[in-house]
Amino acid sequence: MTRAILADASQTGLPEGWEVRHSNSKNLPYYFHPEKKESRWEPPEGADPEKLKVYMANYHSTPGINKMNVQEKGEKIRCAHLLVKHKGSRRPASWREAKITRSKEEAMSIILAHEQRIKNGESKLGDLAISESDCSSARKGGDLGFFGKGDMQQEFEEAAFALQPGEMSHVVETASGLHLIER
Repeated sequence: MTRAILADASQTGLPEGWEVRHSNSKNLPYYFHPEKKESRWEPPEGADPEKLKVYMANYHSTPGINKMNVQEKGEKIRCAHLLVKHKGSRRPASWREAKITRSKEEAMSIILAHEQRIKNGESKLGDLAISESDCSSARKGGDLGFFGKGDMQQEFEEAAFALQPGEMSHVVETASGLHLIER
């Protein structure tokens, strides 16, 4: 199930025929060309990055909700995460690996090393997520957008809502795998 916000290319910065739609199953925006029946997560070639950035911030960061009201009421928060899956994860596959065979212990070693690199200032969570996260949000630096209570797995949600803006969690375990969460 998806929903589209119709806007012309002068507003979106997208090439003619392309539109932004929102995937309800992934809670992420994507790009769609109805005539070609083509969809993609990355902006199509020829998009104006500056116009697109403004459009996405206005219409797809918090679909249908005014950002200031959300932040004031505390109903939704925005987080990024880095996910390391293991063979016991709910879906032991990712965009990086078709079949994940590492043990939970190996995944823990990997994520603890990432956590140390972030704490030492060697890297930022968003930068590491791009190449190291087993979540499709990796292409967005791990950004999950805004979400409210009941939208995420319980352990993830509890850890995320306990964080202050700019703060990062220790390792959080869910059925999906092991996460570092940054609010």
